[in-house]
Amino acid sequence: MDYRMQRRLAAQILGVGESRIWISPDPEHAEEISQAVTRRDVEALIKRGLIAVKPPKGNAHRWLERREKRRRGQRRGPGKRKGKATARLDPKESWMGRIRRIRRYLRWLRDHGVIDRRTYRRLYMLSKGGAFRDLGSLRRYMEEQGILKREVSRSG
Repeated sequence: MDYRMQRRLAAQILGVGESRIWISPDPEHAEEISQAVTRRDVEALIKRGLIAVKPPKGNAHRWLERREKRRRGQRRGPGKRKGKATARLDPKESWMGRIRRIRRYLRWLRDHGVIDRRTYRRLYMLSKGGAFRDLGSLRRYMEEQGILKREVSRSG
């Protein structure tokens, strides 16, 4: 039997998609269902239980469990990773970590009188422009330029 119209009307009445509409496969009611052409007829069939709504299809339970474990940090070990470590790291986050380390070091040098304000400003702007890959490259640059004579310890 072709119940396309009844399915469409039922979907509109019940507020769900047509794929969620269940129509009784009982051959005794086939004629009665096919005769229903108005909204009122379809509503009567819904009340009698000849037309109903199927439950929504959800995600598999196993998938939900896995997702929950990943949120907690499980199932994310080295065996699950593909690509380089930098591919999993936000470039902005890595830049922030680098530049903050360099700026902290420059501030410490300035505050402890190892470099003057002008040198601090020049090195600050160089580091802002990306001249130094990391803290080590800044130290090498300072040693080459004669700014940093010896390895300065941050303890004293």
